[in-house]
Order: sequence, then C-alpha cells, then structure tokens
Amino acid sequence: MAIELGHTTPVTRPSAPALRLGGLGRFARPSPARERMLFTERLALLLETDNPLHTSLSILGRESGGSAFEPIVRKIHEDIGSGLPFSQALARHPDVFSSTYVNLVAAGEQGGFLPAVLSELVSMEDKAARLRATIASSFAYPAFLVVFSIGVVLFVLTVVFPKFRELFQAIADQLPVTTLVLMTLSDVLRQHWAAILGGLGATVGVLVFWLRQRVGVEALDRLKLATPFIRNIFIELYLTQSMRVIGLSLGHGVSVPDTLRACREVVRNHLFTQFMDRVATEVNEGHGLAAGFSASDLVPPLARQMLVAGEESGKLPLVTTRLADFYERELTKRLTVFSKMIEPLMLLVMGAVVGLIVASLILPIFKLSRAVH
Repeated sequence: MAIELGHTTPVTRPSAPALRLGGLGRFARPSPARERMLFTERLALLLETDNPLHTSLSILGRESGGSAFEPIVRKIHEDIGSGLPFSQALARHPDVFSSTYVNLVAAGEQGGFLPAVLSELVSMEDKAARLRATIASSFAYPAFLVVFSIGVVLFVLTVVFPKFRELFQAIADQLPVTTLVLMTLSDVLRQHWAAILGGLGATVGVLVFWLRQRVGVEALDRLKLATPFIRNIFIELYLTQSMRVIGLSLGHGVSVPDTLRACREVVRNHLFTQFMDRVATEVNEGHGLAAGFSASDLVPPLARQMLVAGEESGKLPLVTTRLADFYERELTKRLTVFSKMIEPLMLLVMGAVVGLIVASLILPIFKLSRAVH
C-alpha cells in the first residue's frame, strides 16, 4: 500500500562555507545544536504570543548580541525582510539547520502551523540530547576505569619494579615466571619509552587518518553492525533517530522522499544509508514504506509488524513516533544493563592485574626471607 501525503516543495540547500559557531560569552561555548535549540525555542515562544516572524527575528537578533549565532540570526532576518521564505533563509545555513529542520519549517509555513512545528523540533532536539547524554554516561565510567588501570600498571612497572631489581638479583634463577616477565617489561618501558611513545603516536595517527577515509568509515560502520550486543545498541539508536524523523516529518505533510533523505542525514552509518536508499526505491516503485523496511534484517520483527499496521490504517506518523519512543526506552535499558555489567567486570580485571603484580613482588620477597633464615 503506497503512502499518499501532501508534498512540500523540497528546499534547495546551497553550498556554504563552514560556519564557526562559538558560545555565548568569553568562557561558555555551547555547541551549535544547543544554540539552535535555544533559537528555536525562543522563536516558537515569540510566534505563539502573536509576534510576527520578522519582528521575532529582530528581537532574537538583539538578544543574541555578542554570540557567534548573532550573524546567522541577523542574516536570516535580512533575508526575510527581502521577501525570502523563512525555510529558504534557513537553508542558506546548512551547517546549522539540517534538511530535516528546513523541510519541517517549510511544511509549517505552507500549512500555517509554524509555531507548532518549531515546538516539536525543540522536543526532538531535547530527546536527542538526552539520548546522547545517556550514551556518554554509560561509557564514561568504564573508560575511566580502563585509563586508570593502565596508569596504575605503568606506574608500578616504571617506578616500583626497578626498586626491587637489585634485591631480586640474588635469587634470579628462582624468580617466578610472572616476575621475570614483568621485570623484562619494566626494563623495556624505561629504556625505550621514547620509541614506544613514538610508535603509539604513529599508530594512533595512522588509525585516525584511516578512519577519516571512506574505506575506514565503512569498515567501522560494518563493525558496529556485526559485533554482538554492540549491534543491538546501534540498531536501536538508528531506529530511534530515523523513526522520530519519519513520524515528525510525515505528521506535518513532508513528502516521503524528503523524509527518507532526512533520515540519511540523521543516521551516520553507510549501511543504514544504503538501506534507506532501498526503502526509497521501494516507495518510488509504489510498494510503500513498510515494504522497504520489512525487507531488511536491520529492522526487528516488531517494527516491521507495526509499520505494516500503521501503513494499512493510515496512522504511520503515530506508529513511527511510538516506535521511536519504544526503541529509545529499550536503548536506555540496554545501556543501563551494559553499564551495570561492565563496571564490576572492569573492577574484577583491575583486581586480577593488580593482584598479579603484587604477587610477582611478594613471592620473591618470601623466598628471600626464607633464604636469610
């Protein structure tokens, strides 16, 4: 069943040089996403209180004085004053306003519900920010434990072990294998630290360069969707992002092709982008949106069934919004479980490593004490 929705004229997005967005004030430097959300929220409030768009932009331009966002607001205000539609004025700043944002604003302009669209964009940005914060917090503590563990091991090997070298020379032939290995590693680290640091730096540089190339990006994208457990995290993340865009866009009359292009922009994974291309092909051939999603193993059975039901009932925007909320909750639960599992596991690994190092120091000391007695 193909979807027939009101089509909005796609907004042409001219190429523009990258905009350097700073923060408000000398020390605070909010991200462009944060500045965009504040701009959208204030503009929605002004429009809801019956202020004309041109006047609202003038007020925002004055309020944003001193920030890096000010010239953008003033340029949009000038373009509106010269007769350019609001969506076209936004499209002149592609580094700030995505095609999703611009197309939804265009739909709101044409339908006469711009304040409602802006409010929903604020809500979408807020949910995306909370999801990013959840992901960051889930990985922050494990990352700290890894760095701390490496620091402790390096300190012991380079500072503590050398102090016992002369003491252990008397029983060198009786030292445990772990002690001999750690002492050798300690010598290598102390004598060749410059070469090791240089090698690590070169390796990181090559890896970063490779990951910036298309082949590296595609390899990392495949790894994300091929690693057990990690695959489920990224699939739920991508479905949350894409379903929220689809629900918001279709609910406000954005055409299906424009909606799918917006999904390509939101989801940063070339495999998922190729999947969206296949969905667009299915839609162009008249098979409907649900048919394209049902043909991919990237979409769980539950989502397939709900999309088919939503398309048949004509409530696809509502269904996709519900799916976005559902997968966001599932992702949050999965990240919480991951965090609770990884923390004791990391502590266990740290304890085992530290215990091995301590045992490698204490056992030779016991042997020395027995030899003395």
